[in-house]
Amino acid sequence: MVSAEQLERAVGLASRGRALLGITGEPGAGKSTLSQALLVALSGRGVRTALVGMDGFHIAHRALTELGLVEIKGAPITFDAAGYVSLLRRLRDPAEQLVWAPEFRREIEDAIQSAVPVHPDVQLVLTEGNYLLADGPWRPVRDLCDEIWYVDVPEELRRQRLAARHEFYGRTPEQAWERTLGSDERNAETVTATKGLADLVVTLGG
Repeated sequence: MVSAEQLERAVGLASRGRALLGITGEPGAGKSTLSQALLVALSGRGVRTALVGMDGFHIAHRALTELGLVEIKGAPITFDAAGYVSLLRRLRDPAEQLVWAPEFRREIEDAIQSAVPVHPDVQLVLTEGNYLLADGPWRPVRDLCDEIWYVDVPEELRRQRLAARHEFYGRTPEQAWERTLGSDERNAETVTATKGLADLVVTLGG
């Protein structure tokens, strides 16, 4: 999953002191899988690492329902982008001590606050999400991260993974594909447009 070149690149970032490495890509591309693999590989190299997800800044499911946005959950408008940027700024600030980050739990379709501790001795913070290279309120993310890598996979494989995930969390096959080819596909198009801004494109074949 993690090549030797990618691992050495990440280790190099960590050698500078506290660094932030962003992992982005379309929905279902494998961002979380790559991030977890990096976390394990870096730990094996003795690099103190933490993983913080952008998905922890999903607007609460109840609030999205009240706003009439629950059917497009995952679109840029359904995140607290400013809150995410604020967290990254805290993670870059050497004056901060222990920082607690939220974590998104798919089984309840909501974020849990103060779920991920980032201790002051952490050398590399991995942060993953769809819109790390997007414009608008997301634009500061580029400057707050030392590098942002883009995960790229064949489109059909990505869609199959996404539909399978939706089924795993309770949707029927028909509902899963409707979501995958509907709002998820529109979000994927938004993310694809940012690919050229990435510091590195990581191609995964399966």
